[in-house]
Amino acid sequence: MKSLHREQPFSYKELLYKCAISLVTVAVIVYFLPKEGKFNYQFDINKPWKYGLLQASFDFPIYKGDEQIQKEQDSLMAFYQPYYEIDKTQGEQMIQKFKDDYNKNLRNIIPVPAYQHHIERILEVIYEKGVVSMDDLASLKKEGRNTIRVVNKNTSSQLPTEELYTTKQAYEALINSDTVHYNKVLLQRCNLNNYITPNLTYDASKSEAAKQDLLSGLSWASGFVMNGQKIIDRGEIIDQHTYDILRSLQKEWSKRSETAAEKRLTLIGQILFVTILIVAFMVYLELFRRDYYGKKGSLYLLFILITFFPVLSSIMVEHAFLSVYIVPFAMIPMIIRIFLDSRTAFMAHVISILICSIALRTPHEFILLQTVAGMAGIYSLRELSQRSQLLRSALIVTCSYAILDLALDLIHVNNVAQLSTHMYISFIINGILLLFTYPLLFILEKTFGFTSNVTLVELSNINNKLMREMSEVAPGTFQHSLQLANLTAAAANSIGANSQLVRTGAMYHDIGKMMNPAFFTENQSGVNPHNQLSYKQSAQIVINHVTDGMKLADKYNLPKVIKDFICTHHGRGLTKYFYISYQNEHPGEEIDKEAFRYPGPNPFTKEQAILTMADSVEAASRSLPEYTEESISNLVDKIIDAQVQEGYFKECPITFKDIATVKAVFKEKLKTMYHTRISYPELKK
Repeated sequence: MKSLHREQPFSYKELLYKCAISLVTVAVIVYFLPKEGKFNYQFDINKPWKYGLLQASFDFPIYKGDEQIQKEQDSLMAFYQPYYEIDKTQGEQMIQKFKDDYNKNLRNIIPVPAYQHHIERILEVIYEKGVVSMDDLASLKKEGRNTIRVVNKNTSSQLPTEELYTTKQAYEALINSDTVHYNKVLLQRCNLNNYITPNLTYDASKSEAAKQDLLSGLSWASGFVMNGQKIIDRGEIIDQHTYDILRSLQKEWSKRSETAAEKRLTLIGQILFVTILIVAFMVYLELFRRDYYGKKGSLYLLFILITFFPVLSSIMVEHAFLSVYIVPFAMIPMIIRIFLDSRTAFMAHVISILICSIALRTPHEFILLQTVAGMAGIYSLRELSQRSQLLRSALIVTCSYAILDLALDLIHVNNVAQLSTHMYISFIINGILLLFTYPLLFILEKTFGFTSNVTLVELSNINNKLMREMSEVAPGTFQHSLQLANLTAAAANSIGANSQLVRTGAMYHDIGKMMNPAFFTENQSGVNPHNQLSYKQSAQIVINHVTDGMKLADKYNLPKVIKDFICTHHGRGLTKYFYISYQNEHPGEEIDKEAFRYPGPNPFTKEQAILTMADSVEAASRSLPEYTEESISNLVDKIIDAQVQEGYFKECPITFKDIATVKAVFKEKLKTMYHTRISYPELKK
């Protein structure tokens, strides 16, 4: 039997390989981890706080709410007066233009000089008050500005907006003079709008400075929070004051995480943390699962799963996309449990969720929930052979989430009304996503070369093409395979081996006999073609059923684990019937054993060893002259003891205790298979 503690020679190449895997894993995970200290709490006013105790880790002000700030700003802005600059020369130019036009042609329209003096006086009044554009006046009225500041050189004066003129109002002031003896029709004929133009211009810089000076007196904070001060605890209702504190903490957190020094320290901490966890997992593999280093598919699957889920959770946290609790983390241990083993599944799951936790602000609750969910996934899915098992596991994992979250809530709340129910929606989505493990298994099988129990169950279906063909071409071999499947499955269950694997292996181990079925006794019906051949020729035909089986396995794309059963079920043994017969026929001749030897190799797993023992025992049991408890027991002991002595199981991790248990199972099963019926008595006359 193979030693489980054999010393492995040191290899620099293997060390570099392990270091490369570790470095790549750490680099990918750290690259996607959030580099800024994000405020990842979700909260709302008048809702219970769903996280643990929150304390201030630094001093920060309590900023007023947006509504309060806006109200105070509006109150201050009531005193705001925009600045306009008046251009005195603009009015003088327009009045001079009117004088020139009057002397040229307007004298003919209004020959009375009094009209000229009246118009000049009104224009002086208009331009003294100020003329603004229609858009500026509309904007002032919309903002509710009752006064403006008019700047004339180095001085400014306050002017009510109602006293301002627009070009239209100025024209109406000229035409609608309160002096009735002026002829309005004559004034209209003078086209007085040609002498009216805005002379007030909005001064943006002075206005903005005045606005900022006014708002500078506004206080943006309503209080102060000291370092270490309690903010809120789990289950407490978020009132307006607490809501303002949380919003203030969120603002300050984003400000403090923007410095280059803090980002650099965060990066160093993340690299150190992830490296420690990945190295811890590598040490676990080195101590307890060293054989996985020789199985590239197993190793790649483990590190891809450990990398993928932290990357996914980091992206979700970075972009605030949904809740991280909808991610089916229990898929990690379930997949590894199906393809590898339970201990590695749990270790990989713990490492993964610990890495994910540093991207969250509340890691303790996350670790508790995910650890329990992972354990539930491992316990509920020992062997996946039906879709209903995965549905049951998803339900158990969802219930585990919900019950544990309820327990944490009950510990921290003061009354039942404070219980939060929003998390249960995330748990339900998590359970639904967990069902996608089933189609994912097929992809992983093809990618990494695994074979799940689902595939084994499908292969062992006697209605598939290859099995139907064997039942028709080699019916005796088919029946032998069926009996062997039941015999090996029972033995595998007794020693904790994979019963489904050995059952399927037994179904396919002799498919090579389909190429020449008549040369094997179980398919013969009175005629033995070996009678026409030499012992060496017969031995070669029998040996070829192994190589023929491998060819058929390649043709039908059978998994590697099934091919291993085909090539190992005779190991490196001899075709003893033909070898001994040849030896008896050629006494004294030195015989080349290789001509009578199967290509092998010898079994190297427990399941292959069980099949090797069962195949020889079941075939030999057919030749027993009578089936008694003693004859069956002697046959089983003789055959299996001979296999042990010949070294069939030297490279196989099976113990003497396992072999003794398997022998006992074989004896009981064979006695049941070959039981004799009770002879019915005849009626005496």
